[in-house]
Amino acid sequence: MQSIASRPKIVVSADGRGIVRQAGGLLLLETLRVTGLGEGLSQAQALARWRAPRALHDPGKIVADLAITLALGGDCLADIAVLRSSPELFGPVASDPTASRLITTLADAGPKALRAIRAARAAARARAWTLAGDQAPGADGTLIPVDLDATIVIAHSDKQHAAPTWKHTGRRRRQHRGAVEAGRDAGEGGGPGWW
Repeated sequence: MQSIASRPKIVVSADGRGIVRQAGGLLLLETLRVTGLGEGLSQAQALARWRAPRALHDPGKIVADLAITLALGGDCLADIAVLRSSPELFGPVASDPTASRLITTLADAGPKALRAIRAARAAARARAWTLAGDQAPGADGTLIPVDLDATIVIAHSDKQHAAPTWKHTGRRRRQHRGAVEAGRDAGEGGGPGWW
């Protein structure tokens, strides 16, 4: 018996045939697959316990889809529609109400849900470092400097509560710079680099 893939095989090429929107998300999907994060989020010890009895969508996939949405530039839950518009790339994507219900359920679960997500993420991070082996940045024991350049993103309608913000983002946007450390052990104890 042959297994059936949930998504068709997608290949990145420059020939211009079979073009899909948001192809940059392919790298994120492959990262989820190779590191096991997508599967880790879906396992029983992770988010499966918060799956409704007759739910069609896996909670782990919904959370992964929301993360991809953010990485592709989304700034609110409804932006998951970007993924839904490319089923050939992202497969079946939950509706806005389904995703919203899951987020409400996970928020109600509080620390338990957060621990489950963090455990899946830690396992995926460990797998990524293992796969990289001696070629991993910092494998020689040196710190890896990561310079972050963050910009405030407005995630509401400009009409809502039309009062100036304390950071004055209504007139101009300020950039905030910071630095973190990343490495094999960065953030395991909740210190610098824990992201």
